[in-house]
Amino acid sequence: MDNRIKIIGIGDNGTYDLSPVCLQWVHESDILAGGERHLSFFSEYSGQRKVLKGGLAAVIEQLAELRHHQKIVVLASGDPLFYGIASFIAKKIGSQAVEIHPHLSSMQLAFARMGDSWQDAAFESVHGRPMKGLAQRMDGKAKIAILTDEENNPSAIARYLIEFEMKEYDVFVAENLGGEHERYGFWTLDDMLHAEFSPLNVVILRRKPDAPEPIRGFGIEDEQFHQRKPEKGLITKKEVRVLSLSELKLKSDSVVWDIGAGSGSVAVECARLAPYGQVFALEKNEGDMMNIEANRKKFRTDFTAIHAKAPDELDKLPDPDAVFIGGSGGELRELIHICCTRLKEGGRIVINAATIETLSASQQALAQEGFTVRISLVQIARSKPILDMTRFEGLNPIYVIVGFRGSDHISGKEQE
Repeated sequence: MDNRIKIIGIGDNGTYDLSPVCLQWVHESDILAGGERHLSFFSEYSGQRKVLKGGLAAVIEQLAELRHHQKIVVLASGDPLFYGIASFIAKKIGSQAVEIHPHLSSMQLAFARMGDSWQDAAFESVHGRPMKGLAQRMDGKAKIAILTDEENNPSAIARYLIEFEMKEYDVFVAENLGGEHERYGFWTLDDMLHAEFSPLNVVILRRKPDAPEPIRGFGIEDEQFHQRKPEKGLITKKEVRVLSLSELKLKSDSVVWDIGAGSGSVAVECARLAPYGQVFALEKNEGDMMNIEANRKKFRTDFTAIHAKAPDELDKLPDPDAVFIGGSGGELRELIHICCTRLKEGGRIVINAATIETLSASQQALAQEGFTVRISLVQIARSKPILDMTRFEGLNPIYVIVGFRGSDHISGKEQE
């Protein structure tokens, strides 16, 4: 007896496109599992039905035991390996315990209806997931396909795109693909914002040919940020920011704390470098929060801005992979202790100090926490025109203090 669980992809048209062998497996099975909509396509099925919804892990474990003496079929939407249940089941009980037969995915059908290729598209899912962070993952991409749900529907996506001024896309919405009530077409964001859609839909964004070029790389010019005026600007200068960012060693999914965020320039760049992570920017001055919010939207970085004086609110945040401290408000020793305690294994703390007092306090605090400390004195001068000649104007020197556990981050030459 073939005791592998058969996982069969099924479309919105039910049994119409299923192969004879898949239909035979369903009718010969002892247990048929799937969502209520999937099971409704087999109203005459005489075996045991099992609805898959909450507590999925426990149900899969039960099916794994039953498969040794019963034939089991699991129904799933479209291609069950594309944001579907098949990969979860295979990882849970082993790939040798399942046999997967995909149907056309909703994305394949949507691109076919749109008449465009999909091998060059980026894929995102907000189906059962928060939309938070979608802006930095989408920005600059030529083609993005999004799986939706009833809450994160096309109208909600339109509202989100408008919030971040992402108006350079043509938007294609496809509903009930392959079913009786199939509908598809292009929408403007304004029309999409107020329209109603079927719960079964996908959204495709296609960058317009005349759209302006997106920002590339990191090290955004200081002048591009909204910042406090008429002062020179509460902002980490580009050259210092670039060095500090390199020392944070961010991964694409890093959790970052930006403490004393000022204008939010570091948080913006961190969100762009860690598009699948989480960035939290804390700033105590209420007047700077408007600039942080303006920069968050301008640079399409959906991070979390918090009006608080650290260490307040840090206990509500997830443990960080990286911490940047640009200002401490006089609570530096306690703040460093909390950051060192919460920092994940392999993480880094980077502190910018403008005074030798802050340098000394930071170095001592990190050392007391058992962290290795490395310090760079950054002295930058920028060119300025003077008549038909060029002079240089120095910026305030900044100490970039890096703290991390152990010595494996230091090269052999540095250790010597």
